[in-house]
Amino acid sequence: MNFTQGDKVVLVGTGAVGSSYAYALINQGICEELVLVDINEAKTKADAMDLNHGLVYAPIPQKIKYGNYSDCKDAAIVVICAGAAQKPGETRLDLVSKNLAIFKSIVGSIMNSGFNGIFLVASNPVDILAYATWKYSGLPKERVIGSGTILDSARFRFLLGEEFGVAPTSVHAYIIGEHGDSELPVWSTANISGKLIATDLTDQRKDEIFVQVRDAAYEIIESKGATYYGIAMGLARITKAILRNEEVVLPVGSLLEGEYGHSDVYVGVPTIINRWGRKSIVELSLNPEEKEKLANSVKTLKEVQSPFWK
Repeated sequence: MNFTQGDKVVLVGTGAVGSSYAYALINQGICEELVLVDINEAKTKADAMDLNHGLVYAPIPQKIKYGNYSDCKDAAIVVICAGAAQKPGETRLDLVSKNLAIFKSIVGSIMNSGFNGIFLVASNPVDILAYATWKYSGLPKERVIGSGTILDSARFRFLLGEEFGVAPTSVHAYIIGEHGDSELPVWSTANISGKLIATDLTDQRKDEIFVQVRDAAYEIIESKGATYYGIAMGLARITKAILRNEEVVLPVGSLLEGEYGHSDVYVGVPTIINRWGRKSIVELSLNPEEKEKLANSVKTLKEVQSPFWK
């Protein structure tokens, strides 16, 4: 498979999410070269300067600069965090028409540079914009990944860790489907180091935990305008998994082609991630209720997506 190697990352969009992602990358020493691209040139130059001033305390030597779409030519990964932001009271799906127009321009400019790497999409509604990136770019599905439910699943694991008094890293549980209101918790396989936990919670408590997960973004947006630290760390985790060829399973946005009985849609599902991007989707054994909820999530996305992709 012919595509760009190395570990150069280009970040498109240096708003709250993008700049937090850049900060996470630098602090964890995930890549050796990072280029920041944004329509707000002055702010992005300042971000690059600010990050460079912290390099003396970074774990590895790194190159950080402000650039433009031509820098994507030899990038291993382009991470897109650009687009119209979600406003208080606005769902992720409300952003569709605004951000599709923005993405058509961004992806076109990136591909015109000669880019031949992996796309990682974080802008909302992320499932539809990952699908759009795949369509606009013409790249194989393996090399277009959405952030999917990486953050939702992290919220789920955190809350279950709190509930059971264990580290969230010892909780193995997934939120799948749309990164949004129709997402679903997979209680049937949720476990702590192999011990299934669904029967240890009442239905009411399970509903309460899930609502906290699903509505967390709205609560945070209402209080501080945007969510960015959690998703930035999730994006850094995906980037690390790609660049270090980890073959780790992460709940990212992947194109379904028959998996879980659905096709032609990007949704958050457990996916093996390696240096080639998406290796394969892991199909969880869903119970009938979970299958029905996933079908509803897919239907929700396709109803919004289909007018744009006839």
